[in-house]
Amino acid sequence: MKLKGQTAVITGSARGIGKSIAEAFAAQGANIVISDISAEVSQATADEIKAKYNVETLSVAANVSKLSECENLMAKTLDKFSQINILINNAGITKDNLILRMTEEEWDAVISVNLKGVFNCTKAVTKAMFKQRSGRIINITSVVGLMGNAGQANYSASKGGVVALTKTCAREFSSRNVLVNAIAPGFIRTAMTDALSEDVKQKLSQQIPLGRLGEVEDISNAAIFLAGPESSYITGQVISVNGGMYM
Repeated sequence: MKLKGQTAVITGSARGIGKSIAEAFAAQGANIVISDISAEVSQATADEIKAKYNVETLSVAANVSKLSECENLMAKTLDKFSQINILINNAGITKDNLILRMTEEEWDAVISVNLKGVFNCTKAVTKAMFKQRSGRIINITSVVGLMGNAGQANYSASKGGVVALTKTCAREFSSRNVLVNAIAPGFIRTAMTDALSEDVKQKLSQQIPLGRLGEVEDISNAAIFLAGPESSYITGQVISVNGGMYM
């Protein structure tokens, strides 16, 4: 178990890709901090992972768009575990619309969670990681942050910003041995995509050279690699997990 004894804070981890990452890290022996906007759902996921993997867990509800709540998340983690080895910035939202129709509120909401949220959590964790002189920060961006997507100007811009922020943080944090990388998922099978019609899923698959949607495990496997000892000479990089959709 390559992460045994380490502590991982994962935002947006009550369900979906975030929960899959949390479970994968727990299977590798890490202590898990589940954080999501809903205290009730976060606690249920934390309890489930603790029972299933026999690791220590903590649930802290947080709105990542607010710096004070991110600071509280890190403080409570340090109170319980005394260290933060890994931060996964996964929390994100969508409010899709064409630019012509997109409201200022739709733009601001997505940028505030998806981009400012990464800044807030990263800023909140740096003091602890710098003091330890070690740490891994893994930001979940998106294929559309690299290639753009009609109807997702706010989401694409936020995820493209995460790429640039990842590279800047990697340069700033390298002297303290804090590695900062990103994962850019393509179309991944989740509850959201499962609800799509077969026709829509078929059209999505046709855009992907491998001819299928990815699985949440494809993302969590990449995260395990970036958090583990095999990636100790990798920082400032974006790993695209998209079946060849964007090269």
